[in-house]
Amino acid sequence: MASIDIRFGGYQGPNSVHSRAVTVFGDTLAQSLGDDLNFEHTLNVMDLGHPATDLLDMVTSGEMTFCYFAGSYLGAQVPEFELLDLPFAVRDRAQGHALLDGPLCQFLTDKIAEVAGYRIVSWWDNGFRHLTNGVRPIRRPEDCVGLKIRTLRSDIYTQTFATLGFEPVFTDVKELAGAVASGEVDAQENALANTFSLGANKHHRWITMSGHFFGPTVVLCHKPTYDGWPDDVRAAVDQALAAATTAQRSYAAAEEAAVLEKNDTSGNEIIELTADERAAFVAAVQPVVEATVARHRDDLFEYLPKG
Repeated sequence: MASIDIRFGGYQGPNSVHSRAVTVFGDTLAQSLGDDLNFEHTLNVMDLGHPATDLLDMVTSGEMTFCYFAGSYLGAQVPEFELLDLPFAVRDRAQGHALLDGPLCQFLTDKIAEVAGYRIVSWWDNGFRHLTNGVRPIRRPEDCVGLKIRTLRSDIYTQTFATLGFEPVFTDVKELAGAVASGEVDAQENALANTFSLGANKHHRWITMSGHFFGPTVVLCHKPTYDGWPDDVRAAVDQALAAATTAQRSYAAAEEAAVLEKNDTSGNEIIELTADERAAFVAAVQPVVEATVARHRDDLFEYLPKG
């Protein structure tokens, strides 16, 4: 067998749940392909001077064979991706993982393969996103009014936060820590692990456990490379991806449960929303949900979690 060269790009440190899952992928694949595999894991492309968003172009061109990336960014190519970003649509991880393994994500996998130079080969758990800010406690929508919040470049995210009264702005994750530290933004929203790894908690006293979005991460593969591998190599890759996905989701669930315990939160106030407070947020963003649903096929909406 000819040598199989694989480069897997990321944008996080070695201990992140994504990076650890990439290690599982490489180790599992090495067991199948042995010395025929030349595997390289580029932990963090930002250390090489790239913004994280360059990963999409790097996989499209084949410079990277694989990468992981926030699924929200793919909405520009396949508008139906915004259905995954409906606010407060997912209550818990069981619902979230059922969504990732269900017909909506299969539809999105098929659609992106039609229009992009890469294919989605796995769906990972990027955690629930929560609000942090350095101005005041956030318990109800009116507490959001006038705060400048950093968020992802996603129409649904922008519309959601604007509807709540925030002033949404986009910065690449490479600039996020600096924007928080300098006060360029008053607030940010992220998975808890990212909030602490990026140091936002050092500048934002209040952490509101809003769980407003459940974040899917897609694993992308350069399509011509994947399609060009022999059947046995593709089978080995698929098996390694399955092992990595199982590991990643397990890591993600365990990390979110433990992140507040293993990090110093002495300078923070952790705000747990009551049922009534959560309901107020859900009601406030209903115009965004209704407008989004109206743009898409009814059967796709039926694939979303209920209750």
